[in-house]
Amino acid sequence: MLIPVILSGGSGTRLWPLSRTLYPKQFLPLAGERTMFQQTVARAMAVPGATAPVILCNEEHRFLVAEQLR
Repeated sequence: MLIPVILSGGSGTRLWPLSRTLYPKQFLPLAGERTMFQQTVARAMAVPGATAPVILCNEEHRFLVAEQLR
């Protein structure tokens, strides 16, 4: 059994003005319709034998993570 762990954090300063402290770049659809976070979760779920991923994020981003997992 494989348990993917996705680390999701950041300060939102490198892609300013698109990226903000409360909305960092991994939650923006920069390369297609889905965000980098959504693409990462999809890749993790596609690994044979993998369980649902464990996601570690800043407390401020927990609602963004929940929304984008839907």
